[in-house]
Amino acid sequence: MTRVDAHHHVWDLSVRDQEWITGPRLRPLRRDFTLADLAPEARAAKVDRTVLVQTITVAEETPEFLALADEHELIAGVVGWTDLTRPDVAEELARLRELPGGQYLKGIRHQVQGEPDPEWLLRADVRRGLAAVAEAGLVYDLLVLPHQLPACVKAAADHADLTFVLDHLGKPPIASGEREPWETAVRSLAALSNTACKLSGVVTEADHASWTVEDLRPYTDVVLDAFGPDRMMFGSDWPVCTLAASYRQVVSTADELAAALSDSERAQIFEGTAARVYGL
Repeated sequence: MTRVDAHHHVWDLSVRDQEWITGPRLRPLRRDFTLADLAPEARAAKVDRTVLVQTITVAEETPEFLALADEHELIAGVVGWTDLTRPDVAEELARLRELPGGQYLKGIRHQVQGEPDPEWLLRADVRRGLAAVAEAGLVYDLLVLPHQLPACVKAAADHADLTFVLDHLGKPPIASGEREPWETAVRSLAALSNTACKLSGVVTEADHASWTVEDLRPYTDVVLDAFGPDRMMFGSDWPVCTLAASYRQVVSTADELAAALSDSERAQIFEGTAARVYGL
């Protein structure tokens, strides 16, 4: 079975700093991570297509990622960033589409998890931006924390013509073992048909040093039940995942978490959903 890795990053610190990489916990990430590093890992895991996802809120990054996709056959899609609150956001999305590699732009993401307002997604200027994303035929990736999920539910309900993809299961508190209020909120989001979820980012929400597959299973079982395999997609979250696991470990863990599903259901998680949702 070939696979799509629907969520990974790259960065070159000589081109641009990644200001979010601070403190001893994240220190292992303070180096360059390139496609040359990822490609052999992906091939070994039978990943033949990927979705490259933005890392910082800098306008120059998305054009660089589109050009990279244009040059490298591994990247089948890019989830970029633009300021949703700018009044000319529709024109900016059109401009990105016209750049070299612009055909690889599949979605937009913002680090909502860093916004102090838990209802940032419901602001009038953001809602206008989300409408422009929908009009452009793009997807919107949700990078949020559990307390921001209720706003995600409202935003997705209000923008039925826009597909929302929840990154990293909405970052449940796996390390603490708690499930509420995350579970109730994520099930409410999944009840909306214009939503999907990435099976990604779970190892770094668990204890980095001692996590087990069984620590993750209660949370992945919730989203598999709520969204169903046809709205779930695998993502490695490389290289952030390397804080807790190697690329190969992340893939094998996802395999184990999905082992009880049918062949066709696993095919959706590891390829079909991402190909359909992002139009790869």
